[in-house]
Amino acid sequence: MSSGDGDRLVTARSVPGRRRLLARHPLARFLLRRTATAILLALGVTLVTFVLTNLVPGDPAAANLGQRAIGDPAIVAQFRHHYGLDKPLPVQYVTYLGNLLHGDLGESQQSHQSVLTDLSTAVPATLELAGAAIVVSLIVGVAFGVVAALHRDRLTDQLLRVVSLLGVSVPTFWLALLAFYIFFYRLGWAPGSGRLDPGMTAPPHVTGLYTVDAALAGQWPVFWSAVGHLALPALVLTAYTVGLLTRFTRSAVLEVLNQDYVRAARAKGLPARTVLFQYVLRAALVPVITVAGLAFGALLSGTVLVESIFAWPGLGAYAYRSATTLDLPAVMGVGLVVGLVYLTVNLAVDVLYGVIDPRVRVQ
Repeated sequence: MSSGDGDRLVTARSVPGRRRLLARHPLARFLLRRTATAILLALGVTLVTFVLTNLVPGDPAAANLGQRAIGDPAIVAQFRHHYGLDKPLPVQYVTYLGNLLHGDLGESQQSHQSVLTDLSTAVPATLELAGAAIVVSLIVGVAFGVVAALHRDRLTDQLLRVVSLLGVSVPTFWLALLAFYIFFYRLGWAPGSGRLDPGMTAPPHVTGLYTVDAALAGQWPVFWSAVGHLALPALVLTAYTVGLLTRFTRSAVLEVLNQDYVRAARAKGLPARTVLFQYVLRAALVPVITVAGLAFGALLSGTVLVESIFAWPGLGAYAYRSATTLDLPAVMGVGLVVGLVYLTVNLAVDVLYGVIDPRVRVQ
């Protein structure tokens, strides 16, 4: 038997081996299938973002060049040629995909540097803000929802329902303005805008999260300054998410409390804490996780007004500047990041289903 036949035999044996491995590990098969789907959806995100961006009325050259430069046809032609705007749209999209495969998101028309470089600064800032907000929201919202469900129709339940209704109803931008005016301008309890105090140097870049990087470097004054600047905008974002999670958690816990297996657990004489944590919460957290995942994605992509009010140099502020100046590469970069965030969050939520609720299994 020749060496070529041996190579084909090894390959033929390895393929069924991989199939048996995937058959024994349904989670691995599920992750591979979802990863392939995510790649196709990401490609769709790039197409939709590219089409919608180019359908926006306006001229990027007029938005980025000055009044004197826009009157010079040579300068306008050079601007369009530099950013590839003089080519047909299909050619621009194919060029964009080719550059994307090499990790090149294009050059920003407002900062004149790589979009990837801009996003490497903006995304960690928003991730730090949204991460702090969603952690506090999960702790407070789930606790409020459980307490409200266990005290159904009592005074505690009524008060928590009013609080959650206010959190959902009050506009976030108005709450941000009010919080900034009261706690910074009037009372002086909160520091000013930005991520650090004036004159303070950012910690060595490791993750881009100032709190984490400062703790890793042992720069505790920088750490506490970053925490102080993070607290107020994070609490403002928490208000809406806490109200949302409180309402969903209350409804989910009330639904589980009426199930037969919960009544059976109580009839067996199990302690109330055991019934709550091992029977009620594990089943009730499945819809709560879905809402939390969507809320986290919304926080990452929808903090434009809060970041503008607190001068937080995050993804929302970067997207706003890019949209107002018709910075097409930057807008498409932001759209791609937001799409990938939602795809990643949805995948994580699906995996957590099977971890928290034993009735849910990946098939």
